[in-house]
Amino acid sequence: MRQTPGVSRVVAIDARLPLLSGMAHLLATGEGFTSLDAALPHIDAVVIATPPASHVPLGLAAIRAGKHVLIEKPLATTAAGAQELIQAAKDAGVTLMVGHTFEYNGAVWMLRELVQSRELGDLYYLDSARLNLGLYQSDVNVVFDLAPHDISIANHVLGSVPTSVRAWGNRHVDPVFEDVAHLELGYDDIGVQAHIHVSWLDPRKVRLVTAVGSKKMAVYDDMNVEERIRIHDKAVTRSPDKGMHYHHGAVTSPVVRFDEPLAVQARHFVDCMTSGAVPRTDGANGLAVVQVIEAAQLSLAQERKVLLSEVSGLTERTGLVPVPARATAAV
Repeated sequence: MRQTPGVSRVVAIDARLPLLSGMAHLLATGEGFTSLDAALPHIDAVVIATPPASHVPLGLAAIRAGKHVLIEKPLATTAAGAQELIQAAKDAGVTLMVGHTFEYNGAVWMLRELVQSRELGDLYYLDSARLNLGLYQSDVNVVFDLAPHDISIANHVLGSVPTSVRAWGNRHVDPVFEDVAHLELGYDDIGVQAHIHVSWLDPRKVRLVTAVGSKKMAVYDDMNVEERIRIHDKAVTRSPDKGMHYHHGAVTSPVVRFDEPLAVQARHFVDCMTSGAVPRTDGANGLAVVQVIEAAQLSLAQERKVLLSEVSGLTERTGLVPVPARATAAV
């Protein structure tokens, strides 16, 4: 944020500042605070990058103090909490934005264009994999930690939101939270499914989205900095008399202009603060993702397909998401 145009000063807020090496001096210079309450009189906006369970209380405190707020994903741990943030920001007349960073990524925008322009033909499905060895979180499972990225990408690329979720997973190492999970999202209005695999327990770091169409297929590989998008001129068609016909064409990799998504996101946040424009990833955008996650939690708990309409009436006290009480870490 420090290099973002329009930002004159950045301060750190963390209860641990006096104990962090090389950070204690910030308290003496006014560039650091040990609590949000202490910082609020000195700032115009807050970026909240804390454990998910703390997003709603911290966000509400900042909003009610008249501050603009950017909250890292997920916006909240329940749809009810997300709705509370949205209403509070509306009442206070401040900007509320969620850090769905991949919606500020040029490669994701190119994938969206390939789908929306029908260059791939009729889209059959999306498939996402976000895997790594760790980092285990202490307050949420792997779905809350990693899946928001892929849900927001799917919503953005498809230009729609899911109508149903089926989720299954396992707790291999952590006895409380799933460390491996699979989600199946049904976008019934457009007849497409999206499959998401997330894991804290994999030997590889994978950040992959595959879009399969009737004419072509596209792969977005965020780990391939030289060729983030590859378009495969491959397809399968069925002939009534000759069975399956396989088409194998060229593989192309279009040039993707890459601007650091976090920097793009930060500039957009400041622009919305100053102009009053609605952020691309506003509260409603964040709510749509949280609703999917909450439906996934219900699916995990009850081992069944869950309609998104089922989570609209759930409250903060449903107990579907085990969130231990713990102190705020950082802002």
